[in-house]
Amino acid sequence: MTIKVLSKQRFCQLLGGLLIAASQTLNAAPVDDETLSHGEYVSILGDCVACHTVPGGEPFAGGVKLPTPIGDIIATNITPSTSAGIGNYSLEQFDAAVRRGVRADGKRLYPAMPYTAYAKVSDEDIAAMYEWFMNEVKPVDQRPPTTELPFPFNIRLSMAAWNLLFLDDEPFTPDPSQSDEWNRGAYLVEGLTHCGTCHTPRNLLMAEDSGLALAGGAVGAWFAPDITPNRETGIGDWGTEEIVQYMKTGSIAKSQAAGPMAEAVDHSLRYVTDEDLQAMAVYLQSLPAAETGEVEQAVHTWGEPGNQLAEVRGVDWPDDPDHLSGPQLFDAYCAACHQPSAQGTPDGVMPALFNHTATGRTQTNNLALVILGGIHWVAEGHEIHMPGFAHELSDQQIATLSNYLTDMYGNPDADISVDQVAALREGNATAEGQLDLVLLARIGMVVGVIVVVLVVIWLVRRRRHRRPHY
Repeated sequence: MTIKVLSKQRFCQLLGGLLIAASQTLNAAPVDDETLSHGEYVSILGDCVACHTVPGGEPFAGGVKLPTPIGDIIATNITPSTSAGIGNYSLEQFDAAVRRGVRADGKRLYPAMPYTAYAKVSDEDIAAMYEWFMNEVKPVDQRPPTTELPFPFNIRLSMAAWNLLFLDDEPFTPDPSQSDEWNRGAYLVEGLTHCGTCHTPRNLLMAEDSGLALAGGAVGAWFAPDITPNRETGIGDWGTEEIVQYMKTGSIAKSQAAGPMAEAVDHSLRYVTDEDLQAMAVYLQSLPAAETGEVEQAVHTWGEPGNQLAEVRGVDWPDDPDHLSGPQLFDAYCAACHQPSAQGTPDGVMPALFNHTATGRTQTNNLALVILGGIHWVAEGHEIHMPGFAHELSDQQIATLSNYLTDMYGNPDADISVDQVAALREGNATAEGQLDLVLLARIGMVVGVIVVVLVVIWLVRRRRHRRPHY
C-alpha cells in the first residue's frame, strides 16, 4: 500500500477551501417568504407556466410546442431539476437566459422565448423570480424533445447576430414626466407581460416591427389584434374599466378571449392585482393609435340581431350534410346558447354574435379556430366553456357556418374558405399574410453565396489586371 503525503502548500490550499465553503454555508442568508412571494408574482406576470407546461403535465417541465413560421419551437424544462432543468443555474446564468437569451452552456435561445421583452425587467424582479424557481418549484427530471428547425434556422449561433440587430438589453427606465401608475403600466406591458411578443407584427427576420408596436400580430395561426387606441381596429373605443375587465376575466360584451389570449387570462392576468391591471390599461390608452389605413367602421360595431330560423325549421335536411345552409347549421349548433337572434344570454355569459370583434374582423382564422376547438378558461372562479365542433362538422360545414355568421351578424367582407378550415384543422396553417420564411432564408443564403463568389472572382481578375508585366 502506498501512502500519498500531501505537501504543506497543498494541505493549506485544501484547508482554506474547506473553511471558505463552511463560511459561505454559515453566512448564506436564508431566502425569506416575502422574496418568494414576490418571485411567484413576477413569474405569474411573465406567464412562464403557459409556455413551459403541457396541459395536464407537471408545472414548468417543458414540452409545449410553440408554432412559428419556421417550425415548432419546443419549450424547455425550467424546473430546478439538476439533470433536466435549470437546477445548476447560478443567478447570473438565469439572468443571461431570461434577459439576453443565452443558456448556461452558452448556446442561444430563439426569441419565441420573449427575452427581448424580459430584457426590460429589473434586477430585483429577476432575482426574486430566480429564488422562487429554485426554492419553491418542484424539480421534474423530465427532458422534453429538442427543437429541430430546418436549415439555416437550426444554427443557433446565428442568433448572436440577430441579437446585435434587434435586442435592446437596457432595463426599463421610468419616464420622469409621467405618473408612477403610467410607468408601472409601461414596465409591465413592455417587459414582464410582453404584450408586444404577440400583438406586434414581425419583419422578415422575425423581429418585432417597432414602427407598428401593438398594431396586431400573428401567433401561429391565431391573430393577436391591434391593442393601440385605434378606434376602428384597436381598443380606442374601450373604457379603462373595460380593458381591466377583459384582462381579468377574458370577457366583455364586445369581445371574448380565445386561443393564446385565453391562456394568458387563465394562467396569468386573472391573478394580477387590480392596481397593476389599471396601470397597464392607462399605459395602453396613452399610446399613439396604429395607422391601419381606411377602415369602414369599428370591428365591434358590425351587424345586428336577426332570425332566419323560421325559414328552415320543418324543412328536411339535404341528403349530403355538406349542403346544409348557414341558417340550418346555426339552428343546430349555435342558437341554443347564443339565442335565435344571436343576441346572447342576458347575463352575458353567452355573448351576442353581432357588435362583436369575432364576427367584425376580416382576419377570419380566429373565428374558424373557435368553432373548431371551442373556448375553455376559468374566470372569476367559474369556468367558461364553448364546445368545439371539429369532430362533428366537416370543413365545408364550418366554412358555411362561419360565412353565415359574418354575413348575417358581422362584417360581410370577411371570408372563410374550405381550404383555410382544412389547414387550420390539421394545424398546418399560419396567420393570414405570413410569408414562407424558410424559403426566403434559403433564397437569401443562395443569393449571398453568389454575391460572395462574384466578389471573389472580381477581386482575382482585378489583381491579375494590376500585376506588372516584365
